[in-house]
Amino acid sequence: MTQLISGTSPALGLMAFWARIDDDYLLKFQQWHNCEHVPERVSIPGFLRGRRYRDMNCSPFFLMFYETINTECLGAAPYLAALNTPTPWTKEALTHFREPARNIYTLRTQAGDGAINPAPYLASMRFNLADSGSVDAIEKLGSRWLDSIAKIGGVRRARLYEVDETITGIVTSERKIYGNGPGAQQYLTLIEADLPHETWSKQVVDALFQIFPANDPRIDLTSDYFWLEFGYTDPSWAAIS
Repeated sequence: MTQLISGTSPALGLMAFWARIDDDYLLKFQQWHNCEHVPERVSIPGFLRGRRYRDMNCSPFFLMFYETINTECLGAAPYLAALNTPTPWTKEALTHFREPARNIYTLRTQAGDGAINPAPYLASMRFNLADSGSVDAIEKLGSRWLDSIAKIGGVRRARLYEVDETITGIVTSERKIYGNGPGAQQYLTLIEADLPHETWSKQVVDALFQIFPANDPRIDLTSDYFWLEFGYTDPSWAAIS
């Protein structure tokens, strides 16, 4: 059943970053992200874990994200200090990001079983709605769409996020390096699965368009499919996810 999210949920905040990496920098990017960047970010107060997922076609296109206690810590002084004083290696790595999109999100609702171990497969679905922001839209997405996703074989959990435009819009030194800002869509659904998307993605999209008209251009659906490449969790965090 859908879980409506309250202020006591252990991971209400999300920073999600989609980007392509220059082919000739890929190995060094992976080393930087694994060995310096993710452990440094997860050590910031309020950060719980970081993940990096790679495009299913193995192209150098990634979804990198951090789950946090709340959205506020993603606009708080410790994180902003890190964003505004990047390490020399971070400065170098960010110059190799292409087509970047970065958003800050608040968790609105979820369905399914969220084991703390990262799922081997992940889908990100970014979209808008004609009645964006309405309570009715959130209820429909939660009680009908997410519930239907969670019942599909091979799917662990589906989570619905809504962008926090105020915190997302903060301009930092790191943003000035990679040279782009927020993505255009207001909602994000992350679908965690034990099987690749070919077995379940069509059912997910069909279920969405049974609720909202497929011909509405304002939906602006962008779907990307990934496999797990790296994950790191705060060692002191023994909470559920």
